[in-house]
Amino acid sequence: MQPMVMQGCSFTLPRCREWHTTGASRRNSTSFAQSQVKTAHDGTVPASVNKKPPNGAVGPQMPLEMNLCWNEIKKKSHSLRARLEAFSDHSGKLQIPLQEIIDWLSQKDEDISAQLPLRGDVLLVQQEKERHTAFMEEVKSRGPYIYSVLESAQDFLTQHPFEEVEDVNLDSKDVSPRHRIQNISRFVWKQATVASELWEKLTARCVDQHRHIERTLEQLLEIKGTMEELSTTLNQAESVQETWEPIGDLFIDSLPEHIQATKLFQEELSPVKDGVKLVNDLAHQLAISDVHLSMENSRALEQINTRWKQLQVSVNDRLKHLQDAHRDFGPGSQHFLSTSVQVPWERAISPNKVPYYINHQAQTTCWDHPKMTELYQTLADLNNIKYSAYRTAMKLRRVQKALRLDMVTLSTALEVFTEHELQPSDHVMDVVEVIHCLTSLYERLEEERGILVNVPLCVDMSLNWLLNVFDSGRSGKMRALSFKTGIACLCGTEVKEKFQYLFSQVANSSGLCDQRHLGILLHEAIQVPRQLGEVAAFGGSNVEPSVRSCFRFGNGKPAIEAAQFLGWANLEPQSMVWLAVLHRVAIAEQVKHQTKCSICRQCPIKGF
Repeated sequence: MQPMVMQGCSFTLPRCREWHTTGASRRNSTSFAQSQVKTAHDGTVPASVNKKPPNGAVGPQMPLEMNLCWNEIKKKSHSLRARLEAFSDHSGKLQIPLQEIIDWLSQKDEDISAQLPLRGDVLLVQQEKERHTAFMEEVKSRGPYIYSVLESAQDFLTQHPFEEVEDVNLDSKDVSPRHRIQNISRFVWKQATVASELWEKLTARCVDQHRHIERTLEQLLEIKGTMEELSTTLNQAESVQETWEPIGDLFIDSLPEHIQATKLFQEELSPVKDGVKLVNDLAHQLAISDVHLSMENSRALEQINTRWKQLQVSVNDRLKHLQDAHRDFGPGSQHFLSTSVQVPWERAISPNKVPYYINHQAQTTCWDHPKMTELYQTLADLNNIKYSAYRTAMKLRRVQKALRLDMVTLSTALEVFTEHELQPSDHVMDVVEVIHCLTSLYERLEEERGILVNVPLCVDMSLNWLLNVFDSGRSGKMRALSFKTGIACLCGTEVKEKFQYLFSQVANSSGLCDQRHLGILLHEAIQVPRQLGEVAAFGGSNVEPSVRSCFRFGNGKPAIEAAQFLGWANLEPQSMVWLAVLHRVAIAEQVKHQTKCSICRQCPIKGF
């Protein structure tokens, strides 16, 4: 329903200032009489004028002019009294209806105030809307009568203007008729002004109240409809939630599918989130307008908010648990590496995914795998080798064979690097990425060689060695260049191919390498003997002398090519000699000497 338009009163209630002119003429016409005679308010002559001589004596006769003046004053007095009576009768016919209008408008103003505040229920607001419509019709029907009375008051005030003077008590006998007329006009003006203002106020409030009810009803209907839709959607979502299987009963291979399904379910709940926000905003807007939801609606809204929060928590928890299970037990997790140790040892994982090992018998923990600890103890037996390059190479050969990297070719390693997108050498890898790469490497080794490989043990041992070399602080991070350098150095490939590959990792697109990038490569490579405690024999951790030596070999150019680097490497520079010797040791182990050992009588002899 369109709001009823009600127009206010626009009367101009006059105040007359012309009384000065009319009063002056009236005073001039009676100035002589007033100087001689004083009349009472009722028009009687004072006793001094009518007083007769004592003892019946005939007093002196009033002069003829005086008698005529007095008769004229007496006539005017009677005329003024009649005019005042007629004026009072006319004004009384206005004052009574004006006061009735004021009382009626005041009562209606109280009635419309009693309609507020509205209650937050659709049915109650609809009923209030019907009552207010009837209320507005009643006010509207009263309008013509109010307009007619105000118009009469305006006509009256036009005919009987008044001066802006202090109010005088109308009941006082000392007030002149002229002042009585002015005071009555002023009183009528005040009544008409109050009635006009009350009428304008009431009509404006009626329109505002109608708009407020309409707007409130629209918002309540929207809240009701939205809550019904949300309730239906939440019922469906909770039905789906009840069908979820416990995570412990799921197959490991199905975890990715369940994770994807949960994420999709979470996305489908986005409209519910928007709907809950909308209904809460609408309720807040109503509260600002002093309209509070009914007990039933408040309970329904609170229930929807509670169910939505519980559903959110349930979905988030399930997704987290699925992801944790996939990380800990899935194909890409470290769970399969738990078999790399035996009782009383247990493989544990730190918060940054770095593994550590617990000895429950000795109640100790350590970073190194138990097998790695045993390997390091056997390396101590090689300390009696005199020459540092051979001593270091023999130690690395033992590590290489323990990690089964001597059976991995560089081409196989490159395929794995490409598969795991390790081309940018500045890429930083975490422990999980390293495990994925090593797992792929050993699984491919098993397929290519057709041999049985203890993949969990080899992966865990290789990871342990790489962390010891390139992440001794166990931050759980290493550069892709570090990982590729470690694998390339210990793989079973000719040393020339290793040098070519390592150089390509620091060369630019033109195949050139500057001093800074060569220094980075040599710094990564020197970490391998450093971890064995043999770095001092190869110039220490300072690779600058080797870099300058290489570039002098390259005729002092700002950048060198692969051929110049290989030529320099063949001279076995101090920082890289251990890699060349490692290759010699590996070859020497395969050489058969047709000679019988004088001790064990074995023939032929392999190795040195």
